[in-house]
Amino acid sequence: MDLLMKMRAGFLLIVVTLFLLTGISRGSFGRDGGAPTPQAQGSLQHALTLPLACEGGDCALLKGAPQTAGMRSGFVRLKPGETVGWHTTGEHEEALVILRGSGEARIEGEAALPVASAMEVYIPPATRHNVANTGSDVLEYVYVVAPIATR
Repeated sequence: MDLLMKMRAGFLLIVVTLFLLTGISRGSFGRDGGAPTPQAQGSLQHALTLPLACEGGDCALLKGAPQTAGMRSGFVRLKPGETVGWHTTGEHEEALVILRGSGEARIEGEAALPVASAMEVYIPPATRHNVANTGSDVLEYVYVVAPIATR
């Protein structure tokens, strides 16, 4: 996959995520604003809205089925000096949307990539990576993980 296709795929993930995060809620949340109500097995889900609220660390937003067709997302808040820890998303690609702060996206075997607010980071499938807050303020970002398309 060439760089332009990767950028387009990452942009598409961001657009879908922003739509889901700011879309019109159609009965997916209870009256208390709590967790989304699971949909019936095998049915497509409705659009829903999710608050970007996280006390710290990694807080899941979209958790995959039955809430979505396979996409997962979350909101991460890291204090200065914290990292999410080395991990891989396996056969899924990942996009990070940096909302606030600065830090580094660390990709195994590559130089660290500086990140800051209003940036997107694309992580290819099966890539071991880590995100670190190297700044002096809180680093906040939304991640979107989606299965790769099979041909």
